[in-house]
Amino acid sequence: MTTQLLTRPAAKHAERTRRRRLPTPVAFALLASTVLVFLAGSSAPTPLYAVYQREWHFSPITTTVVFGVYAIAVLSALLVVGSISDHIGRRPVLLAAIAVQAVTMWIFATADGVPQLFAARVVQGLSTGAALGAIGAGLLDLDKARGAVANAVAPMSGTALGALVSGLLVQFLPMPTKLVYLVLFGILVLQWIGVALMGETVTRRPGALASLKVDIGLPAAIRGPMLAAAPVLLAVWSLGGFYASLGPALTRQVVGSGSPVLGGGLLFVIAGVGALSVLLLRNLAADRMMQLGIATLAAGVAVTLFALAAGSTVAFVAGALLAGVGFGTGVQGAIRTVVPLAAAHQRAGVLSLVFVLSYLGLGVPAVIAGYLVVHGGGLHETAEQYGVAVIGLAAAAALVLGARSRTAKTR
Repeated sequence: MTTQLLTRPAAKHAERTRRRRLPTPVAFALLASTVLVFLAGSSAPTPLYAVYQREWHFSPITTTVVFGVYAIAVLSALLVVGSISDHIGRRPVLLAAIAVQAVTMWIFATADGVPQLFAARVVQGLSTGAALGAIGAGLLDLDKARGAVANAVAPMSGTALGALVSGLLVQFLPMPTKLVYLVLFGILVLQWIGVALMGETVTRRPGALASLKVDIGLPAAIRGPMLAAAPVLLAVWSLGGFYASLGPALTRQVVGSGSPVLGGGLLFVIAGVGALSVLLLRNLAADRMMQLGIATLAAGVAVTLFALAAGSTVAFVAGALLAGVGFGTGVQGAIRTVVPLAAAHQRAGVLSLVFVLSYLGLGVPAVIAGYLVVHGGGLHETAEQYGVAVIGLAAAAALVLGARSRTAKTR
């Protein structure tokens, strides 16, 4: 009787706690919206770079370096804390990452020079890297099939919306260098409250400190699929770097307008078409998706290079549309090839490695491109060289996929 009396309050408290937790569909939507907002924050500065450059008088290489340090910061966080949510749980990691991301939005909103812009991008990259693995794994914990789709659609949708909404706010509303960040700050505060009310999706297990040691090892069952997916990820995300770093300048050159909406609109087209492609083609086999992705990616870049040479706005938009299909299907095919094979306690680590490859493809070529714009042959020649390199990566990915397909048929 005494034991029952002692445990009854604890049981009631546990029951009240369970009632306060968000239902699974709501928690799933919350996680998807959180990664959307994180990636919207990453693309929000894109239409603003021209404004910053005009106000703070820095060279084009500064723009791509600012872009590059974000990617490096994301990589660093993914490598160090990417798998920690497999040990301490998704919620603690997300609560910390969302809080830091909200602080980042405040740094952006109050920035008055390049040093603050650099600081904001570094802190933003660290919080995004910490969050991506935990969010992606949490989506898979809640629903394996829908989680794989959401892990491809939500980041692209966020990237698309961040660029477009930022451009619209910059062009048509006051406080162009502040408003978009203040809006994102408010949304992040609400999402922090939502995550605090969300139930944990994974059982905690020991080894949190050991997981902070950089280790790129993979479970044996995933190594082969990852080798097939890696060149695809590098190719499609180098395409993302191409349009994110050089896209606004190329748009001004081809279209003849410096509109912030058009500057962010190109990235919106790429990422938005990519997200739509994932939804429309989600039932396609993963290998077929990757093959379609690299084919349309190469075609889109080729059409874009033709548009630059001919000065054709129509061909420029057509190239972006094709490239967007390649971006979306390539990312989704790679994710579906690898991530669903991971056990629950491996998901954050495996997904983090996927993002490591993605951000390598995104950041490194963009920084090189910024250097070449200033110290090489200028914007047009750099775009041609970058485009040819992306097509080369797509060809290498096609060879790897072809070899994998032939090996599978002979078994």
